[in-house]
Amino acid sequence: MKPNENTERLHDMTQLIKRMSAFLLCLMLLMGAFTETALAAPDWPSGVSVQAESGIVIDADTGTVLWGQNIHNQYFPASITKIMTALIVIEKCSLDETVTFSHNAVFNVEAGSSNAGINEGDKLSVKDCLYALLLKSANESANALAEHVAGSTEAFADMMNAKAKELGCTDTHFANPSGLNNPEHYTSTYDMALIARAAFLNPTFEEIDSTTYYKLPPNSINPEGLTIYPGHKMLKKSTPYYYPGIVGGKTGYTTLAGNTLVTCAKKNGLKLIAVILKGSTPQYWTDTKNLLDFGFQNFVSVRAADHETKYSPVSSDLTFGGLTLDKPAALILDPDGRIILPKTAEFSDAEATLSYDISDSDPDNAVAKICYRYNERQIGCTYLETNQALFESAASSHQVPAALKEGESAAGAGQTADGSGQTADGSSQSAAGSENSGAQTEAAAPDTASSGENGGAAAPSSDGTGAPEGVNPQGETELPKETEDYREKALRPFEIPVIAWIILGSVAGVVLLGALIAFLILRKNREAQEYHFRHEQRLKRLQDSGVSADEFNNLMEQRRSAYTSKRKKGRGNRHLKFK
Repeated sequence: MKPNENTERLHDMTQLIKRMSAFLLCLMLLMGAFTETALAAPDWPSGVSVQAESGIVIDADTGTVLWGQNIHNQYFPASITKIMTALIVIEKCSLDETVTFSHNAVFNVEAGSSNAGINEGDKLSVKDCLYALLLKSANESANALAEHVAGSTEAFADMMNAKAKELGCTDTHFANPSGLNNPEHYTSTYDMALIARAAFLNPTFEEIDSTTYYKLPPNSINPEGLTIYPGHKMLKKSTPYYYPGIVGGKTGYTTLAGNTLVTCAKKNGLKLIAVILKGSTPQYWTDTKNLLDFGFQNFVSVRAADHETKYSPVSSDLTFGGLTLDKPAALILDPDGRIILPKTAEFSDAEATLSYDISDSDPDNAVAKICYRYNERQIGCTYLETNQALFESAASSHQVPAALKEGESAAGAGQTADGSGQTADGSSQSAAGSENSGAQTEAAAPDTASSGENGGAAAPSSDGTGAPEGVNPQGETELPKETEDYREKALRPFEIPVIAWIILGSVAGVVLLGALIAFLILRKNREAQEYHFRHEQRLKRLQDSGVSADEFNNLMEQRRSAYTSKRKKGRGNRHLKFK
């Protein structure tokens, strides 16, 4: 078998494993393998308040709302809009692309609004424009980037709304890329938290937004360039609002919006996002600090893979392609999956629900999704996945070398098929060829050369051809017996316990019987419909011709009688002829 064909078969095997695992997980779910009765868990923490009309703090890893106030009320966002603008630009553009500032980009802004001193006709890179956008809150940069990406600010607003819908926002509508006053431009703290979460999961956005200063290149207004600084005071150690662990954020203000603020901070293994809408100066800084303190003091983020055990029944008794699901594990939990818990709670307080319904947005190797709830509040999800490393290792172990270099000593040289042989100095050696649970990553290579009496020359084969062991007379490489045995085992169709086959057969039988019954009923109904249709068409044609139904039936009866008589007479004549 050719190496590429072998790899393809292994790939097909992994896909089959994924599909069958999903089906078996469904069966186990129905049989109650994943059910658990949750005991009373400690109450969800509370005890924080903000003076702004709306505020929220969420866990960035899971999206869990830790605390919120009026989180779905709609408010004007002001310049925190630029977080969405930056996210779309980063996703659509290369940082080294050139942006040319149009007349509309520079002058279609409110008088006195934030700007970076960029004039009509100036050219900046996308990277420079993003720094001006997020640090200086430059409105002309927002307009120029929007025109660069979509052709116009209106078209870019459509992209913003599409992205908001994709992120799950339901309280948001954008009308421009800058956040300047517009009655059709609004959002909620919950939606802005979703947008900020997506942004701070983007490494490029986080790098730009966490910068404490940046030098813009020279232009027609600032021939020496312009050094800009972020407006978010919690980033600056020189201010009384500095917050340790701050990652970045964005400020906003208009007369209609009031003070708005988005903040991201990391501490104690947690990454939190706080949003304030309709706040006031300086209280919105204090509101944000209170929200972050509440989150860091009361919650902990844990890896589900370190604690979850309810998926183990799936891998206890099943074998796929000769590879057992427990030694080594062919199904594993996503190592990055996390949940958020109150510090007073245990992992066992969370209720796990398994679903085999995997969407296109989920990982390619996901077999099932496990979501966790705590006191009716979703606190995170993880995935049960096929162990790609296992199958990649299996694939590499099945690659057959095209040729062996003369004089090259392979690993395990001198080893026979039964695991014993001689080393180069003539001493006996025990081969590490005992078969493990199907996870062997390297197979013993055939002998390529031997030393000693032959002085490194290839030993003649039993047929006298002089071909080295492991290479046939045609020069084709042959695998040792143990490698062939493993390959046959690994590529053998998956083995399932008898009880599983019985369940699968029963389900298949019921499905087939139901399908047959449905088909017969459908065919009968279709025939009845066709007969009724033909009957109606005939009556219509009779009416059109002026013949009644009774007259037509009598005419047909006469024709049938005449035809029957004619056939009987014909049979009688043939009888006389051949008598």
